[in-house]
Amino acid sequence: MSDAVKHAGLNLGATDEETHEQAESELFGFWVFLMSDAVIFALLFATYGVMLPATVGGPTPASEYKIAPAFVETLILLTSSFTYGMASIAMKHGEPRRVLLGWMGATLGLGVVFLGLELHDFATMFGDGAWPSRSGYLSSFFALVPLHGLHVLVGCVWLVVMAAQVLTFGLDARVKINLLRLGLFWHFLDIVWIAIFSVVYLQGLIR
Repeated sequence: MSDAVKHAGLNLGATDEETHEQAESELFGFWVFLMSDAVIFALLFATYGVMLPATVGGPTPASEYKIAPAFVETLILLTSSFTYGMASIAMKHGEPRRVLLGWMGATLGLGVVFLGLELHDFATMFGDGAWPSRSGYLSSFFALVPLHGLHVLVGCVWLVVMAAQVLTFGLDARVKINLLRLGLFWHFLDIVWIAIFSVVYLQGLIR
């Protein structure tokens, strides 16, 4: 198996062995980072599961969660993964930079819309008196879900930085590796959100 196949989308050329070796080590390091991030989310999920009954007479999951907004946010985030996938394909096949930037812009727009809807959800909960300090359940909820939102915000900023790099440096090997890292990060956020939608929102509504 060639190095080009090992790094789908990283179209660096078959003879650039040194760059491929560099890409392997840098992407491996990023995978280690993602796994450490996954451990943090796993701990927060476990904490949420333990604290779920600890409402002490305050707001409950059934009273605070709204399935329609959460479902719309899920669709938006999944669509953003699709648009970033299209950006990766544009990079792999050497499409004009405006095509790549267009898909990245669409991903950024969807990420911003997701954050806006999530902030609206939090504001609604605050309006109902569902503050993080109100109960153990709410403390664990606001430790888990906003942390994912913070990751999406970081991803949006990263998209802006990468668009600037594409415009400034073009699609050299360093920029391609950075785009691959960003793709791994963005798809990882989707996986975490699917877990939040299933474990937090759906489970909370059926309790």
